[in-house]
Amino acid sequence: MRLVCLDLEGVLVPEIWIAFSQATGIPELQRTTRDEPDYDKLMKFRLDILAEKGLKLADIQKVISGMEPLPGAIEFTRALRERAQLVILSDTFEQFAKPLMEKLSWPCLFCNTLLTSPNGEVTGYRLRQQDGKRKAVIAFKSMGLRVFAAGDSHNDLSMIREADASCLFHAPESIRKEHADIPCTDTYDELLSHIDGFLSAASGAV
Repeated sequence: MRLVCLDLEGVLVPEIWIAFSQATGIPELQRTTRDEPDYDKLMKFRLDILAEKGLKLADIQKVISGMEPLPGAIEFTRALRERAQLVILSDTFEQFAKPLMEKLSWPCLFCNTLLTSPNGEVTGYRLRQQDGKRKAVIAFKSMGLRVFAAGDSHNDLSMIREADASCLFHAPESIRKEHADIPCTDTYDELLSHIDGFLSAASGAV
């Protein structure tokens, strides 16, 4: 059995924190996992800004409610799910994801959880597990699944390297240069072509 594991933000939907940065006029929130490989450092930086500006979970959710999947993402996921099982492995949060998952017809999602106070302040976060994307791929492979993985950021690299086949998708130039051995695609047609090649090879594997 074949399984495709994809990152969410930057692959199927816009970067939520960038959209929130644009909505609030706070340029510091433009920083994402494409720029900062240390996820804990990045999240603490974001939470400090939210606390300083008095912004709450509801403020972020309001922005997310107006977001749409990236152009072509709905058609791509529909075509992909006709070919293989799809799991989204993301470092987003369950409190962010629901409206976007609805627009993508509810693919399976593994993600993290925000911690909030009774008045809606974001006080912290809980990871599903450390290095959860890679460990999910390891777990899937331990069940006899062959796994294809794709993502665009530093936090996708361990998942990409653990998978049976993989590629970067629309990754920034800095990541492409640092990891030039990993194929990189920039359109959904190219990504689907890579996945089709994996599925064809996997179907012939003993």
